[in-house]
Amino acid sequence: MTDETIYEVSLDVDAAVAAEFLVWLRAHIGEICALPGFLGADLHEVDEPAPAPGRLALCVRYRLRDAAALETYLRDHAPRMRAEGLARFEGRFGASRRVMRVLSR
Repeated sequence: MTDETIYEVSLDVDAAVAAEFLVWLRAHIGEICALPGFLGADLHEVDEPAPAPGRLALCVRYRLRDAAALETYLRDHAPRMRAEGLARFEGRFGASRRVMRVLSR
């Protein structure tokens, strides 16, 4: 077992803004990964279950050193960073989150 933590963000995006959203999201991921405790991230397009017509389903899986690094991010950075996305794309996307602990590699 390891202390490594996975922070997963599932996104449901209006296809009309998908290209602009992806440009913003890639920069957003880079900004997050530059924070202490982040080890990297993978961006995925979700094929199954299929998104609703006119929607794009995405998933970002961030890898963190440990749960303490995630707690620091959620407390000190997430409110501001989430607000930036909402201000730019409010009503055009939805997000849900999961936190997982890596048991083995």
